Amino acid sequence: MRSTGSRYRVFTDEQWARIEPLLPSNQGRRGHPFGEHRRVVEGIAYRYRTGIRWRDLPREQFGPWQTVWKRHRRYAADGTWDRVLTQVLAEADAAGMIGWSVSVDATIARAHQHATNATRPDQDAGAGANHKKLPLTEVEPPGHGIGRSRGGLTTKIHHAVEGRGRPLATIVTGGQRNDGAVLAQVLAEIHVPRPGPGAARTRPEAVIADRAYATGVIRTELRRRRIRAVIPDKKDQIAARQRRGSRGGRPPAFDGQAYRGRNVVERYFALAKQWRGLATRYDKLAITYRAALTVCAILTWLRA
Repeated sequence: MRSTGSRYRVFTDEQWARIEPLLPSNQGRRGHPFGEHRRVVEGIAYRYRTGIRWRDLPREQFGPWQTVWKRHRRYAADGTWDRVLTQVLAEADAAGMIGWSVSVDATIARAHQHATNATRPDQDAGAGANHKKLPLTEVEPPGHGIGRSRGGLTTKIHHAVEGRGRPLATIVTGGQRNDGAVLAQVLAEIHVPRPGPGAARTRPEAVIADRAYATGVIRTELRRRRIRAVIPDKKDQIAARQRRGSRGGRPPAFDGQAYRGRNVVERYFALAKQWRGLATRYDKLAITYRAALTVCAILTWLRA
């Protein structure tokens, strides 16, 4: 295999050695075998890191652009990238590297005109990780995860990150979706297997979020799941309680010290958006855009 120049590389040799066994082999696959895994995966990362068109990928470094695109499209649809991230998370949890006070928030990515020339219903579901081995019609959300918000046609990225700001779960929706309405989906995507016997860990110790998540429904759901809510009240909720006096009830418990750690999710957004293909969405398909976010998350954990 021709080596990919260091200028184009994203993964170190040590990082690649950890994920290569997790990628599909050519065993049992009809047609041409999967070849030059690293060359292709480096091409996927390079495309999103630079934001160039697929057909502009340097052929001498990554081979035919069609091969790189098709491999990414295939891995996005069959859940390969999610399985790799799950294994990396399992190893990190076994090493005690995951802080289970989880910060949740969402950020907007402007959709480029190349991503918006498809029919989009008014409502869309989130593109999540529960799509392994399903046809495209079942894994691609209606509207392709693009909606009209104040910024125009946008995609909203919902992240849950652990205590040190490394991602645990990602959901992609249209930009018009309310942050709090997607929280249950985001938490449902947290799935960290334990080494040996035992159920996977899916419940954080605490959820830290801003006032966009300060609703009674969310607080009730977190209480039902025995998850501590670190969410400040909205100003109008505080005022309404004060107007009612003793009938207004007690304010919900709030840990101001723990809330100071919420900025880790904002810092991860800033880190992920250093990849130009994530800061602006060029993908027509929500599953391929979300898969690129997953590749970025994998690399973030490998660097840890």
